[in-house]
This record gives sequence, C-alpha cells and structure tokens, in this order.
Amino acid sequence: MEETVSVVRRDMGSKVMATGMIKPMVGAEVKVGSRISGVVKRLSANIGDSVQKGQLLAELDDAELQAKLNQNTAALAKARTDYDYADLNVKRQRSLFAQNFISRQQVDLAENAYEVALAQLNQAEANLDYAKVQLSYTKIFSPTAGVIASVSTQEGETVSASLASPTFVSIIDLERLEVQAFVDETDIGKIQLGQDASFTVDTYSDTDFKGVVTAIYPKAVIQDNVVNYIVTVAISDRLGMTLRPEMTTNVNIFLEMRRQVLAVLTQAITREGGERFVVVMEGDKKIQRRVKIGWKDNGMTEILSGVNENDTIVIPVINKEDNP
Repeated sequence: MEETVSVVRRDMGSKVMATGMIKPMVGAEVKVGSRISGVVKRLSANIGDSVQKGQLLAELDDAELQAKLNQNTAALAKARTDYDYADLNVKRQRSLFAQNFISRQQVDLAENAYEVALAQLNQAEANLDYAKVQLSYTKIFSPTAGVIASVSTQEGETVSASLASPTFVSIIDLERLEVQAFVDETDIGKIQLGQDASFTVDTYSDTDFKGVVTAIYPKAVIQDNVVNYIVTVAISDRLGMTLRPEMTTNVNIFLEMRRQVLAVLTQAITREGGERFVVVMEGDKKIQRRVKIGWKDNGMTEILSGVNENDTIVIPVINKEDNP
C-alpha cells in the first residue's frame, strides 16, 4: 500500500551548519602566579576544585620576608626617635637664638639635622610599607570565582619570579563560556551579528542548546587548504547541563525564517530531466505535477508552485530490484 502525505503550511528556515568548540570567554580563564620568588610552603588547590574570589590558594615560606619586616620596623622606631629629638632640638635652638644666647650657625645646624631626621623617617616608613607589601605576596588568593583547571607547582618546590611570574594554577569560570564555530568561506557572508543559533555536544547529543552570534573574526583560519572563519556564539541557555571547555560542537546558525510556506516531505519529490515532480491524488487518479521548490529544512521542502494546501501527495516506492 502506497503512503501519502498532505501539503501543509509550516515555518521554514535557512541555516548554516558548522563544527566548533566550546572556549572560555576573554577573561574567563585566569592564570594565577607568584610575584616573588620562594619556596611553596602550602598549596590548597587541586584540579577540579571550585574556588571563590579571595580564597587562599597557596602560601610561600615567609621567614626571610618576616625578618626584613622586623628589621624595617626597628629601623622605623629608631628613625622616629631621631626625628623626635631633632624636632625638640631645633625648637630649643631657635628659642636660644631668639634670646641671643647662640649663633645663627648653631640654629642652621639644628635645622639641617631636623631635615635629615625627617627624610630618614619618611624613608623608614616607605621601607616598612614595602616590606609589608612583599610579605603580603607570600599569600596567593584567587582573583575570581571558578574551577581550577590546572596546577603547575607542588608543595616544597622553589619558584623563581626573576624573569616572569610563575603560574601556580589556572582558574576557569564555567559560567563564562562561548562556542567558537568554524564557518566555511562560502557561507561566512551570510552570517550576521544577532542571528539565533543552536548547537549540540557529544555528551548531550539529544539536547539542543541555544545561542546568539556575537562576533565574526576578520582573520581566516586555514587548515589543510580549507579556509574557515571563527564565529562566536554566546550560550543563552544551558538547560541545566554542565558544559566544559574544548567540548566539540555541531552548530546551526539560522539565517532567516519563512513563515507558513507550503511544504511537503522531501522524499515525495522526484526529479526527471532537470525538473521536479510530485504525484497528486485527484479522487482515485494519480496526477503528476511539475513543482518549483524553495528551501529545505529537516526533511521538508518548500513548494513555491505546482500544488495547493492539503493536496494529497503520493510518496514514491523505491523498488530495490530495479537497482543494479
């Protein structure tokens, strides 16, 4: 018994298909390191751990810096004592000079000693502030919330910050991910900002995630002589699923939508001599009609002319014996 289908009206869209990967947004992946050299005394970070902004990640041995802080604290105390004496002395010398008991030269010497003591006090305060800052660098805190993606040091290891800040851990904010789709050069001219998109990942193959086109890279990516352009898609709905960086994606970018067009199953359309036909039931008769087609979408083909809504179309039966 032959199968039949009806010509129906439906919304049909044109789309560009591409493959891609999930990547962190700019600023979503942070590499945390040390600004000073030292021995890692404690490391409280493991791959996969969730961390909050301001959480302690690591500590360096602070014995040497604590000793320098103590030295600068003592130096500040001495400088403050010298300043207090110089201040008292200059006031005394000025009083004696006003009574003509001493020469102007003695007052000048006292004022000079006061200025030197003041400069030394300021220097001692600056040295103490610097020592405090250096000591604070022995504790490394998370600058952002996220998940630890990698750990590149161990407790007891000596790190050197002479040339560049050594990286301790990398943190990724899994709430700030996007899809980078590789669109063929033949399709890139159709892509515009703000277009809706959907994508799937292998781990949730039956789930369509929604997104929106947010950027089109101007520079091409050439691999094996194939030219692609990166199109970024912001993820608008995760549907309660956990997405992770580097997951591969199959992306559909919807170009435009045609509303309520006539459509029929694609398999009901045959091709002969460059023309396309369908078989329409008129009462008990089968009438072949030439049709003009438009877009195709999910197994359906738009019919521009040749049939009417609710016409009954016969699906042709493929005879396997006819195939060599």
